[in-house]
Amino acid sequence: MAIIKRLIALVALSLSLDLVSAQACWKNTTCSGPLEAAFPGPWDANIYAPSSRQVSPKSVLSATTGAVLSSFTGSIGLSGNGSKYTLDFGKEVGGLVTLKYTSSGPGAIGLAFTEAKNYIGEWSDSSNGGFKGPDGAIYANFTSAGTGTYTMPDLSLRGGFRYLTLFLLTDGTTNVNISSIVLEIGFQPTWSNLQAYQGYFHSSDEMLNKIWYSGAYTLQTNAVPVNTGRQIPTVKVGWANNGTMGPGDTIIVDGAKRDRAVWPGDMGIAVPSTFISIGDLVSVKNALQVMFNYQNNVTGAFPEAGPPLLQLGSDTYHMWTMIGTYNYVLYTNDTSFLLQNWAKYKLAMKYVYGKVSAPGLLEVTGIRDWARWQQGFNNSEAQMILYRTLLTGADLAKWAGDTTNLTATWTSQAASLKTAVNKYCFDSSYGSFKDNATATTLHPQDANTMALLFGVVSPTSPTAQTISTNLLKNWTPIGAVAPELPENISPFISSFEIQAHFTIGETSRALDLIRRCWGWYLNNPNGTESTVIEGYLQNGTFAYRSSRGYMYDTSYVSHAHGWSSGPTSALTEFVLGLSVTSPVGKTWKLTPQFGDLTSAEGGFVTALGKFQAAWKLTKTGYTLDFAVPEGTSGSLILPVRKAGVVPSIVLNGKEIKGSKDLKVVNGGVALETNGGKHSIVVR
Repeated sequence: MAIIKRLIALVALSLSLDLVSAQACWKNTTCSGPLEAAFPGPWDANIYAPSSRQVSPKSVLSATTGAVLSSFTGSIGLSGNGSKYTLDFGKEVGGLVTLKYTSSGPGAIGLAFTEAKNYIGEWSDSSNGGFKGPDGAIYANFTSAGTGTYTMPDLSLRGGFRYLTLFLLTDGTTNVNISSIVLEIGFQPTWSNLQAYQGYFHSSDEMLNKIWYSGAYTLQTNAVPVNTGRQIPTVKVGWANNGTMGPGDTIIVDGAKRDRAVWPGDMGIAVPSTFISIGDLVSVKNALQVMFNYQNNVTGAFPEAGPPLLQLGSDTYHMWTMIGTYNYVLYTNDTSFLLQNWAKYKLAMKYVYGKVSAPGLLEVTGIRDWARWQQGFNNSEAQMILYRTLLTGADLAKWAGDTTNLTATWTSQAASLKTAVNKYCFDSSYGSFKDNATATTLHPQDANTMALLFGVVSPTSPTAQTISTNLLKNWTPIGAVAPELPENISPFISSFEIQAHFTIGETSRALDLIRRCWGWYLNNPNGTESTVIEGYLQNGTFAYRSSRGYMYDTSYVSHAHGWSSGPTSALTEFVLGLSVTSPVGKTWKLTPQFGDLTSAEGGFVTALGKFQAAWKLTKTGYTLDFAVPEGTSGSLILPVRKAGVVPSIVLNGKEIKGSKDLKVVNGGVALETNGGKHSIVVR
């Protein structure tokens, strides 16, 4: 009998734990995310994600001046018509707010939201895409004195905000005491533990650490329930986030507040950073699948954006879907997904390569792009993306088990394209790629950074150094201006630029740009101080794209945009130096770059297990410790402390035999090793 009672108690406890877990995920969503962090440690203090899906404000602000009045103690009072306060959650949040209140008479409590402090007040910042002004507010109405509870309707879910302004509308002298303000977080819907990161990064520079985690948190806010997309056609008043975006329970979108749709170009930065940090590749898979689902079955063209927007006509975003497919399979080895969509992928390649004209260059006809002013003809940025598409396609063909020689075909086509791009698009008099195969004097940020990152020019060539140096001409104290979008600073394109500088060994330049651009925003008291912004102007205002589609509505800019999360992947893959080179890390590489740092460590997880590394400078050299799954193999490039001099290298307590015969190539000594746990001392 006692045994039966204990069994009943255990079952009850199990059911209780299951219930808690279910309640911790979004509404009726099945919990399928990780339960705990893969690498717990002191770096967890930098995680911006809350420990609970239910959160309350941190402080009370004047809704007029923005000045902090007090900490939030759990309740707040509104007295008379027009009475208002702004509640600060302390960081970017998003979801549905519930209020509990007691009123002395009839009236309405207004709720208005904003990501940036600039726009606090009775009107929410803009998000609906109608460009008719701010979004306005929603209201909790009550007709008489008494107590009540108000929960925002699902339709009015606010995907991203930091500040909530509450204000009272009444014809009389009604007073309201709001005794509870609770937000249910709506992002990362399948995770019961929002802090269960599957990757981490920690270095001797605390600002870089915070930037890494701000990118990771942004990506969490961009992983949303599939039925919370922005409504299309756009509403004329307010906002509506009830559109269906794709399959499954969770999907990665461009921004928390807006546009709340799948944008493959954004995923070119967001997906590698997602893998490195939070590890949520289910949202990525669903986003890619919806692009394949809506492919034009006749032409092979992908949409520029997923539903409900379903915008068409972009050659570059078409190719980003293809590159995204490569990234997803690289990180997961999900060959079932690849084979399911392989025929469609091949049709997509036929479509885009069919636009290559006589000079051997892509003739761009789908001219929609990330926001650059000009696109079309033989645009150089598009050539760089096609080059990357062909090379990644060649790898996918191998992984798909292709027997029709596609790997060789696409590799050969990439080589021919590379020759043509350097012949027709490179401006030898300036030392950089021009915007098109014409007489233009525009030397864009996007094409030149991608040329370095994707290998259209050799990373060890004088040309690479010249391009890197010329990119510095676009720099300001707060970031790099994109000449192809004058006056605008794009952390999206700058995400490619920092990787470009890292790729050719210009570590100091890459770190400098990260600190200028991402450091400026993270420290901006008017921003979210927790996420990465879509873009801004060189004058330091949030008026990104004001003259390029955003109708001079500065509040429309997204302050939690995953396409700006480049430092998150770059700090792990280049500064720490750890990355995978074949599906799920069967092969990998470890190539640290020190810059002005004295230490760095980090890791991530694949289906094979944990990948982790740490380096630390010493008085005589440095140590490098790493642990990777057994059965894998990797390439190391060990930086030398004195140019051209082979150092002493001790691996697992033994000096490497024949180390005197090792050579310094491109600032490092190359080694090969197998998986397992290893320790290296370099002097």
